[in-house]
Amino acid sequence: MEKRVITDSKRRKGLMAASALLGGVLVLSACSGGADDGKGGGDSSKKSQAQVDEAAAKDASQARIAITPKDGATNVGINTSTKVTVSDGTLTKVELKTSAGEAVAGTLAADGKSWAPDTRLQRATKYVLSATAKDSEGREAHENGSFTTVSPDNSFIGNFTPEDGSQVGVGMPVSINFDKAITDKKAVQSAITVSSSSGQEVVGHWFNTQRLDFRPEQYWQENSTVTLKLALDGVEGADGVFGVQQKTVTFQIGRNQVSIVDAKAKTMTVTQDGKTVRTIPISAGSPENPTYNGQMVISEKFKETRMNGATVGFTDDDGKGEYDIKDVPHAMRLSNSGTFIHGNYWGPDSIFGSANTSHGCVGLNDVKGAGDPGQPGAWFYNNSIVGDLVVVQNSPDKTIKPDNGLNGWNLSWAEWKAGSAV
Repeated sequence: MEKRVITDSKRRKGLMAASALLGGVLVLSACSGGADDGKGGGDSSKKSQAQVDEAAAKDASQARIAITPKDGATNVGINTSTKVTVSDGTLTKVELKTSAGEAVAGTLAADGKSWAPDTRLQRATKYVLSATAKDSEGREAHENGSFTTVSPDNSFIGNFTPEDGSQVGVGMPVSINFDKAITDKKAVQSAITVSSSSGQEVVGHWFNTQRLDFRPEQYWQENSTVTLKLALDGVEGADGVFGVQQKTVTFQIGRNQVSIVDAKAKTMTVTQDGKTVRTIPISAGSPENPTYNGQMVISEKFKETRMNGATVGFTDDDGKGEYDIKDVPHAMRLSNSGTFIHGNYWGPDSIFGSANTSHGCVGLNDVKGAGDPGQPGAWFYNNSIVGDLVVVQNSPDKTIKPDNGLNGWNLSWAEWKAGSAV
């Protein structure tokens, strides 16, 4: 009995050792990945992961798609900030949609190398973009991205004058009023260019954080063309506030008309291209309310308009306007504070050329209803355009402030250039 027990024990130990050895072989075989070592221990029908990756790379498209802006970008401009390009291939399909699924039309370049939206995008909107391209062997590449455009709270625009395609007088500055305060004036001004076909140097001047005007040293050359370019899309004008405009505006300068008002002599001499075309008797501001001196630009024209003294601080003891004329004929604005040159039908003919009676405006003889083209007020209105200059001299009042209207000509060139941020 003793001998049999020993024999069985040895047999069990032998089986256990054989199993351990076989298990070790199996584990080693699994870790080797089944590689064929040339000794019959591997499987030649299987490829290594490196071989699989290499084969996939050889079969991949060589076209490389680039989407601007980058995926996940925020505060993206709405004009020219979105673009798709490809190298080593051509684009075959590009889709741009809002997160709500609204498609945005775009144009693929003739050479198939780029794509851009046809219209500016909406503010405060998330967009999703997908692009497909093929390389020279027809293999496709795909790229996707999303971004969010700048919101109204995080963007600014500049309201500008004069309008595109307009004709204006030689005194008309380019005036831009921003809807938000600009703290990085250099960045914003650097993104705006104003040039003239005359070759005149044009410089910008900041009156405050929201107003930037441009003009040359002397009046614009008559019959020239001025071009304003706004490249503000994506420009950070203040912390976290970006521009959204990408626009080119051109306007024409007309004949050179400058009218000299002599408040003391009570006359206005109208000149065109340096030649006197008419001298008109006027009635300027009274001694109590004299007319500003200085170079003033006509900024608006109204065949008839209402003038109420209460709107400019001329009130009686009851708080009512010292005057309220609902049909002032042939009125042209010279300042933001209420200075006009206009027709006057309520004063007697005798005051024109002999007495200054107004509250600061320059009055010309005219008729009620603005219907007589032969009246001096009508003639001057019909022969004036926005941007013409009216220069007032010999008045007992001070010179008008340069930011009161479009009247920056009252700054010297050195003073004007000192207000530039570039």
